[in-house]
Amino acid sequence: MKFGQIPLEEAIGALAAHSVRAGQTLVKKGTLVTSEIAVRLKQAGVETLIVARFEPDDIAEDEAASRLAHALSGSNVAVEAPFTGRSNLYAETSGVLVIDTDSIHGLNAVDEAMTAATLPAYKPVVAGEMVGTVKIIPYAIPEVMLQNGIVRAGKGALRIAPYMRRTVGVISTILPGLKPSIIDKTLAVLGRRLEPAHARITQERRVPHEAPALAEELASQADGDTELIIVFGASAIADRRDVIPSAIERAGGRVEHFGMPVDPGNLLLVGSIAGKPVIGAPGCARSPKENGFDWVLHRLLANVPVTRFDIMSLGVGGLLMEIVSRPQPREGGVSEGDE
Repeated sequence: MKFGQIPLEEAIGALAAHSVRAGQTLVKKGTLVTSEIAVRLKQAGVETLIVARFEPDDIAEDEAASRLAHALSGSNVAVEAPFTGRSNLYAETSGVLVIDTDSIHGLNAVDEAMTAATLPAYKPVVAGEMVGTVKIIPYAIPEVMLQNGIVRAGKGALRIAPYMRRTVGVISTILPGLKPSIIDKTLAVLGRRLEPAHARITQERRVPHEAPALAEELASQADGDTELIIVFGASAIADRRDVIPSAIERAGGRVEHFGMPVDPGNLLLVGSIAGKPVIGAPGCARSPKENGFDWVLHRLLANVPVTRFDIMSLGVGGLLMEIVSRPQPREGGVSEGDE
């Protein structure tokens, strides 16, 4: 594409690069300059115009944006019709946004003329929410550049993993001094967390904070219809040999990972029993404020695997806002048990 300031007579057939107002004539940015427009501008005293003129192998901005957006769109992602070199991508269902970040980085590295932006990876989204946008910066780009971008973008780099798990079992362990009202409030908070995924608590049990009793209940729920098990400990997990991880192993399960580089949320545990995921919830999960528990919960509800590596990769961006139940813990030295 050729771009620059040229005599008005030579601008016919090109696109006005900027809006121009001269006398009673207004030529909007991106308007094709016709002979009639040139005459009106000439009469208003305009001698030159900054224009963009396509070359034979150029692809117009809207077509280029649309082709790139369609390359990026994966399952459950819709592409909006392009406008002014932009094409937006939207979630077609509620779920978790899964992104091939290498593909996005690869596309953006091809040339400054092509850009793609997305929401954060693994963000919970609702149907109709914008999840990404493609913007072509100039009025057109060469076909070879576009093809290179499409190759680097791959196929389906953005997809929505729909919520799949609907039934949740909850086990709360009990110690003297833990008020039943605390557990009741925790269950209410969890219920609200589950609403966007159309999931619900289908089984709720309270057992002593002892490995044998908890293991028995874990095994029972693993044999039932619940698709995800969450354990709220009366006391936060302090070690892999503590009550909750020990109970998971006693029940025939395994601990995938304990501890996460997200604060609040450090003391979260992820495991499994009989192929069903188990979350050992950190203390902050009792609060409705966003914390590391939310990040893991929504992925598992959408049947997106959460591996040891996944959790260990959450540190950048993992420092979240303080929550009301933990006033200034980092400054005041509050115990890790609150996390």
